[in-house]
Amino acid sequence: MSTQEPEFETASSENFVNLVRNKIPNEETIYDLAELFKVFGDSTRTKILSCLEVKDLYVGEIAEILNMSISAVSHQLRVLRNAKLVRGTKEGKEVKYALDDNHVMMIIECGLSHLKENDEHEE
Repeated sequence: MSTQEPEFETASSENFVNLVRNKIPNEETIYDLAELFKVFGDSTRTKILSCLEVKDLYVGEIAEILNMSISAVSHQLRVLRNAKLVRGTKEGKEVKYALDDNHVMMIIECGLSHLKENDEHEE
């Protein structure tokens, strides 16, 4: 839980509403954020990201690890590339995939930490 900032404690109802409105992201940013989280909503894509968190891999390697077809993995990698979550580097005739940056790993780790926290509360 977050603690309230002093400016909220003394604000009138109208001022309170305006203060909150001014602190939330704009509509376009909210939309983009929702679209980003939709990408994580597919378990296959999340598995691919988890693989790439361990090591940069070729499409064929990901397909073998996940017991999937190369075309299915390629399709999901295209979605992940469009979302700027992975990047590909051409090496000869093949492309090696990696997480685009450390933020992707942080998102995954935060999600896993949240799940672990929820599991601990349920025990």
